[in-house]
Amino acid sequence: MLKGINPLLNADVLQALRAMGHGDDLIIADTNFPADSVARQTVLGKVLRIDASAAEVVKAVLSLYPLDTFVNDAAARMEIVGKPNEIPPVQKEVQKEIDAAEGKPWPMISIERYAFYERSRKAYCVIQTGERRFYGCFAFRKGVVPPDAE
Repeated sequence: MLKGINPLLNADVLQALRAMGHGDDLIIADTNFPADSVARQTVLGKVLRIDASAAEVVKAVLSLYPLDTFVNDAAARMEIVGKPNEIPPVQKEVQKEIDAAEGKPWPMISIERYAFYERSRKAYCVIQTGERRFYGCFAFRKGVVPPDAE
């Protein structure tokens, strides 16, 4: 255990978050996402795991991970097939964690399912969660930490 670091963030996840640079994508996916096969195509090349809900994992990650302020797609959610504007409870919970981490509303963009898979294959890494609800899949683009940040 380390002080000030969410205990959900295991050593493998911390190493990946630290290694990522500005503009790299992080995928946080539910249990139904093809995480292993997609993760093999990412920069890291293997799936990372945190056995917790999507919202808990997002909260932990965003406690350390800056979102990219230079793009409009720094936070994204997988669209429900045939219902692109519907936002299920799992996505509402994650939206609350994003807003809390950023200290302001930070709306997610939506990405069609197969476009989300394609973005995921190009990501730095994939974290598969213990989230069992459908459409608990998210993409986060890494921003920068300014020199005067603590």
